Amino acid sequence: MIRNSPPGNIPANSYNDGNVQRQKPAGKLKSNNDHHPMDIGDQLSFRLNNRPPPLEDIDSPTEDDASLRDSYTSRLLFGPSTSHQLSPLTRSPWSSYVEKSLPDCSDSHSNYTGLLASLVREEGNIYSLAATGDLLYTGSDSKNIRVWKSQKEFSWFKSNSGLVKAIVIADEKIFTGHQDGKIRVWKVSPRNPSSHKRIGTLPTFKSVVKKSMKPKNYTEVRGTQRIWIKHFDAISSLSFSEDQSLLYSGSWDTTIKVWKVSDFKCLESITAHEDAINSVVTGFDGMVFSGSADGTVKAWRREFQGKRTKHFFIDNLLKQECAVTSLIVNQSGTVLYCGSSDGFLHFWERERLLSRGGLLRGHKLAVLCLAAAGNLVFSGSADTNICVWRREGGGEHKCLYMLSGHTGPVKCLAVEDERRVGMAVSRCNNSNRVWTVYSGSLDKSVKVWRVSTETETESRQPTASAPSHRRRNSSSGQIFARRRD
Repeated sequence: MIRNSPPGNIPANSYNDGNVQRQKPAGKLKSNNDHHPMDIGDQLSFRLNNRPPPLEDIDSPTEDDASLRDSYTSRLLFGPSTSHQLSPLTRSPWSSYVEKSLPDCSDSHSNYTGLLASLVREEGNIYSLAATGDLLYTGSDSKNIRVWKSQKEFSWFKSNSGLVKAIVIADEKIFTGHQDGKIRVWKVSPRNPSSHKRIGTLPTFKSVVKKSMKPKNYTEVRGTQRIWIKHFDAISSLSFSEDQSLLYSGSWDTTIKVWKVSDFKCLESITAHEDAINSVVTGFDGMVFSGSADGTVKAWRREFQGKRTKHFFIDNLLKQECAVTSLIVNQSGTVLYCGSSDGFLHFWERERLLSRGGLLRGHKLAVLCLAAAGNLVFSGSADTNICVWRREGGGEHKCLYMLSGHTGPVKCLAVEDERRVGMAVSRCNNSNRVWTVYSGSLDKSVKVWRVSTETETESRQPTASAPSHRRRNSSSGQIFARRRD
């Protein structure tokens, strides 16, 4: 669903004025199943305050249980049961609804932007996504990481840690960050692309034993002495350095840890914030940015000291009362974007990084996730919408579309070039860049969108020549397609 903001919505324009009146973020939500209030951070999986107690450090010995693997394999092979009884061996927890097939370029609507498909699950809410080529990895609170290909379930692998909060991919390795404070590393089998094997857990058992022998390797965490190489709360964010040699993990325990990808060693632990860290990103030639529930965005400079790294604090880019929920650096490495719980997007340009940046407003509730592709930035929000922003010349931003279709908060986003996904676009006008966008939500679904940017010729045409409203009924309701000027 693509639409203009209905009456009463905040206009989706760009602001370079810091005097815009912000909305006060709600402090509590109420569960439908419980009469006691619960923290909005727990519901939306970003922290505002009141960090949870430390979790157990023992890894489950049943993480690669063969019998469970056979059970889910049966679901993939045999599909939904024809019987009225829902057998766990024959009924897959996922259903795929194709909303729109890719239009032929001979059609007048070949520049279609909108919903392509919905992947609806019974397993749980979607908290993390990662896309590489024609594969999509989804993580949730169901303990399973699902792999999708051409909008169909391709494979899966399991971790008994529970909620999968972050997924990043480097070459043939998949790194997943979990609620229990651990990072698990998986590798695709060279003989069977659908088979994934866990090859490590960060920190490694060997490293923990070695560090525990010396008192100097202990640090105080919430009044208790802990080994500095371990996270003691949920991992909220994972990010690679530009050359993918280092992995950064941000946690609700207020620390950033730096890992060497080649041997899984923890090189450094940075006590970065006064409250939970919600996002960590890298960019700008060795710089690292962290966003926290304490309302700050901090910039760090990386330096190598022999075999180790050392990060130095540079400055606070932002300090506000509202929690910082997400960060992203655009593909060209020129702009840093920040989403916050008041629904605003902040951005800083590389050339003027430490000076005051710009402000975008297009959401009514908290911005929960960001993604970037080309000159586009995508923001997903607790208001269930996705805004598509385009950076124009001179640093101005324009909201091209608002994608609507989810019934719950949009928690994660991933973007791939449509040509890498394997869709037939060669017949189309190559000057029109097309992206495949994946969005995961707390409505237990993943939606697949097609986003087409206007060509230079089309942008000069009168508004009347743009495609008009297009409506059709589908499993997710009516879909409206309208370009936003």
